[in-house]
Amino acid sequence: MAIPLLLLAYVLGSVPTGVLLSRTVGIDPRRAGSGNIGATNVARTAGRWLGLLTLLGDALKGALPVWLAQRVTSDPALPAFVGLATIAGHLWSCFLQFRGGKGVATAFGVFLMLAPSAVGIALIGFLVTAVATRYVSLASMVAAGVLPLSSFALAGNGWIAIAALLTALAIIGKHRDNARRLVSGTEPKFGSTRAQESGAAR
Repeated sequence: MAIPLLLLAYVLGSVPTGVLLSRTVGIDPRRAGSGNIGATNVARTAGRWLGLLTLLGDALKGALPVWLAQRVTSDPALPAFVGLATIAGHLWSCFLQFRGGKGVATAFGVFLMLAPSAVGIALIGFLVTAVATRYVSLASMVAAGVLPLSSFALAGNGWIAIAALLTALAIIGKHRDNARRLVSGTEPKFGSTRAQESGAAR
């Protein structure tokens, strides 16, 4: 049971929601704006409605495999590993030559199922940072950093805390280019124009 669930989770996580939705308006987010397939870049390059749908789709594909694992097993570790497989699929998609997005929305869906209270704390960190700075990338890294701490404190399951730590390391690692642009002052803020986003990504 474990191996089929892990494979299903990885494949579902690999579905490039942002790429598929952006194609409906003739845009490939990998070749526009920052080049990321996530909701923020889709919103900037293909429109905010498609960005919102990308956010929802990526979160849903994170939640579904974990929800399924929780219902077919009593093993406390398996849902956490299924969540990690789903996030890995998004980060290193088998449909995109093992490249992918940065994992924030998918991780949100995963941990909404695994540790909703911990996600709530991380979400507060995200919102406070995003509102204060308008840097989605910085808010994402703050939320990723908060998640392992809140999971350890609130989840009551060591496997979930370990999964949260690994997820945080992966998400922060995926944001390394954003971190460099933040330091250099060239990271675009949310609401910037497509031209500004494209210029900042060069």
